[in-house]
Amino acid sequence: MTASPHVLVVDDEEAIRTIARLALEHVGGCQVTCASDAFEALAILEELRPDCILLDNMMPAMTGPELAEILGADPVRSTIPIVFLTARISAADRQCYDELGAAGLIAKPFDPMTLADEVRSLLADRVDAS
Repeated sequence: MTASPHVLVVDDEEAIRTIARLALEHVGGCQVTCASDAFEALAILEELRPDCILLDNMMPAMTGPELAEILGADPVRSTIPIVFLTARISAADRQCYDELGAAGLIAKPFDPMTLADEVRSLLADRVDAS
C-alpha cells in the first residue's frame, strides 16, 4: 500500500461517509472516494482501483457481504482488500467476513482520530501474513 492510500468508502449513511472522509483525508492523509451504495461502488470500481475498500454491511438493495462476493469473483477486483466498517460485529458476522476474505473489521462507532491508522494496520497485517 502506498504512503497515501486511496480508500473507497461505501456506506449508505451520509454522515458516516462524511466523517470517514474527513478522518481519512485530514487526519490520515489518505485519498478518499465515497459511494452511497454497492451499485455506485461497482460503477466507481470500473474506473478506479483503490488501495482498499471500507465497506458497510447493512445497505439497501445489496449488502456489503453481497458486494464482497461479487468483487471476490472478479479476478482483477478480488485483489483489493476489503475492510468492513460496521456495527455488525458478532462472532457469526466475523466468521462471515473471514469467509469472504476480508482484510479486517472496524467497528462502528469508530474513532475518527485513529481510523486511518487502523486501516493501515489491518492492511499491513495482511501483507505481513502473506
